[in-house]
Amino acid sequence: MLNFLRRAPLLTLVGLLALPLMLNAAETAPQALRIGYQKGSVSMVLAKSHQFLETRYPHTRISWVEFPAGPQLLEALNVGSIDLGSTGDIPPIFAQAAGADLVYIGSEPPKPKAEVILVPENSPLKSVADLKGHKVAFQKGSSSHNLLLRALQKAGLSFNDIQPAFLTPADARAAFQQGNVDAWAIWDPYYSAALLQGGVRVLTDGSDLNLTGSFYLAARPYAEKNGAFLQSVLQTFSEADALTRSQRDESVKLLAQSMGLPEPVIASYLDHRPPTAITPVNEETAVRQQHTADLFYDNHLVPKKVDIRTRIWQPAETKGAKS
Repeated sequence: MLNFLRRAPLLTLVGLLALPLMLNAAETAPQALRIGYQKGSVSMVLAKSHQFLETRYPHTRISWVEFPAGPQLLEALNVGSIDLGSTGDIPPIFAQAAGADLVYIGSEPPKPKAEVILVPENSPLKSVADLKGHKVAFQKGSSSHNLLLRALQKAGLSFNDIQPAFLTPADARAAFQQGNVDAWAIWDPYYSAALLQGGVRVLTDGSDLNLTGSFYLAARPYAEKNGAFLQSVLQTFSEADALTRSQRDESVKLLAQSMGLPEPVIASYLDHRPPTAITPVNEETAVRQQHTADLFYDNHLVPKKVDIRTRIWQPAETKGAKS
């Protein structure tokens, strides 16, 4: 623990107060934790770069697996290849509809400036309404799927009014650059990379679209067996995310090295997503996520209705407590 404090001197007061919980969790830490993360998972990438979890839990074998997007990550979680991961709002809805036994263990508020629909700089498309009849690339079952649906609805359109191109971020970027699609719904840091490369224009972002945010999910059996440990892991991620404010320059360098992106791209990305603490999924967040799930079902984008509340994990000490 002292080694960790030397490596991360800027622990927040909240982090210091949480140390007793972490010590207790360390006493019962599991033998292994397999973490799924994405290129844009700032808190996870920083925690990995600083080896915060490896230092805090020396007797737990920590492994990290990168995924191109949330759907692939949750597929791995469902088949038991990883224990914990973070995604946007839509992947867990698709996973639950497919029968995955996963639980929501934490959430972060939305970062609407970090989700956009891009068009070429010289595109004749000037508004979301202009997307009618055009080809739009996005990762199916991702947060960009939700961004696009909500933006279309706000403009009086539906998915039937566009030509969807279901592509991973890397394939979508290539199709966009080659002119094979007319627009691209995407999240950061892909957005910032495209923006700084030039030749693109933001058609709209996630502002005023009532986005839900991102979630931390675990396999239900793992969460039920290692609840206190997972709580302290999420606290560690929150502390890592806070470094983007308290140690911005160092964080930009570390993220650039880890993500394989230029530092200006990372700086732009951080400008779009202020650091926020990871918290349990509260009632307001549950209501928003349920509304999103119902929205996708009503638009025939998921095969069946899902009840989000059946997948919200609670620490043992809060189960059964009245709110």
